[in-house]
Amino acid sequence: MTTLSYDDVLLQPQYSDIRSRSEIDISTDLGNGLVLSTPIFSSPMDTVTEAAMSVSLGEAGACGIIHRYNTVFNQTALVSKAKNTSRNASMNVGGAIGITGDYLERASALIIAGATFLCIDVAHGHHVLMKDALAALREKYPDLHIMAGNVATLEAVNDLADWGADSVRCNIGGGSICSTRIQTGHGVPGLHTVLECAKTDRNVKIIADGGIRNSGDIVKALAAGADAVMCGSLFAGCTETPGEVFREQATGHTWKTYRGMASKEAQTDWKGNYSSLEGIASKVPYRGSVSVVLNNLRRGIRSGFSYTGARNLEELHAKAQFIEQTTSGLAESHPHIIGRPW
Repeated sequence: MTTLSYDDVLLQPQYSDIRSRSEIDISTDLGNGLVLSTPIFSSPMDTVTEAAMSVSLGEAGACGIIHRYNTVFNQTALVSKAKNTSRNASMNVGGAIGITGDYLERASALIIAGATFLCIDVAHGHHVLMKDALAALREKYPDLHIMAGNVATLEAVNDLADWGADSVRCNIGGGSICSTRIQTGHGVPGLHTVLECAKTDRNVKIIADGGIRNSGDIVKALAAGADAVMCGSLFAGCTETPGEVFREQATGHTWKTYRGMASKEAQTDWKGNYSSLEGIASKVPYRGSVSVVLNNLRRGIRSGFSYTGARNLEELHAKAQFIEQTTSGLAESHPHIIGRPW
């Protein structure tokens, strides 16, 4: 079977009667009370999302999900801090939980602290423990938005929806610091995952999560049927991410740490040992404020909608036309004057 990644395709430009990009509405309604004016979540990772990231994204209409790799007390304190320091009382902020151990206690504490939805955050979401967790959570919180994942198939999306999920994170092994596909041999390329999962006939929303490197990839993911995207590396290195900026003495360059939650380093810090090696720890350039990054992404997304002639996400889903490109086409797609032999 041939599958597609984001670089394998382009969206074909179409006739547009959009006179101004201000006409374009990029908001998304994910159901059960979760509405975003910008269809972007930050990943629940300990080097990406804590209170500062959640506030900056939430006040701009996107959303942060505070990671679960700490104690219940510490995580709820981060949610409370995000809600208490925000200028927007209705700002969305998510709290991540697992599917074993203290997940029910954690869920209850997060909601009391002000989390507006829960994200069940596990590497392989198409699992009996996910089924059990969703059943328990849905019984306790019938009117709360519950996001679940990660999965990579239509069958999995349908099952998680039937078990009680409002939205599902779709992609396994596609993140920039994830090595699941190499370590386990399992996974599905990111764009193909979204295209397949979006075929669901259930009342569930699709979150494209992993492998998204720029606003063009976001537009492709949304055009393929996603209702929102989740980003880690795009926000890594920003001022609002946890961790200190450090300077490389030899070059003077400044960096921040970025690591996968299945990396040896993250697992050791979190639980004192490691049980898998499905991620890596790395460093990324310090990038300044996330508001600049987010504004640039929104400009690119609106521009992408306009090339298809779509005023909103529903029209993008209906009108988008993909074409495949060769490796030569990919090379041509990038600015290619640099390195040209004159």
